[in-house]
Amino acid sequence: MKVDVLNMEGKKVKQVELPAAIFEAPINVDLMHQAYVRQMANARLGTHDTKLRGEVRGGGKKPWKQKGTGRARQGSTRAAQWVGGGRIFTPHPRKYTQRMPLKMRRAALRSALSVKAADASIVIVDELVLAEPKTKLMVKALNCLVGDSSALVVIPEKSASYDVVVRSTNNIPDAKVLMAGYLNIRDILGFDKVVLPLQALDTLKSALE
Repeated sequence: MKVDVLNMEGKKVKQVELPAAIFEAPINVDLMHQAYVRQMANARLGTHDTKLRGEVRGGGKKPWKQKGTGRARQGSTRAAQWVGGGRIFTPHPRKYTQRMPLKMRRAALRSALSVKAADASIVIVDELVLAEPKTKLMVKALNCLVGDSSALVVIPEKSASYDVVVRSTNNIPDAKVLMAGYLNIRDILGFDKVVLPLQALDTLKSALE
């Protein structure tokens, strides 16, 4: 699959061949869904906690005698049916972590990138360099590259030049900068366009082919 390579002004400078193994892979919806559910589950802290009747304060004395009052028998004011009592069948700290083999995770990424490529949502840039860390410069560049669409900007690595890009994108609500090594299913599918500098494309080739 050949796509145009644009400059920062959105003008075509040349064409590049996208690797078919990454951008024309079989689209497996079930696998992408499994990878997405795993990522969202692993992001959960699992720190929710409620108190059982043995953990709430008070309730040591029997409210009234067992028989003769005409009322239902009660053993403690901290039972679940009492206001301020313990809770039953409520959440406690646990891990939501799910495991997924590396080959399956990579296949899900290839599938998601193939979906974007089929929709012409992969934007290749010859280089992504800003003179200074200013939001308006990044907004101008993204307007030329993707228009009004939301954009996931993938950078190859951390460096001084790309740090300027990161700082310039922080305040743009519909854009995000991500290192190629941290590319994930949620961000790929969560943005309209994926912006790839040529260096980032080379990094993806080495990681996913």
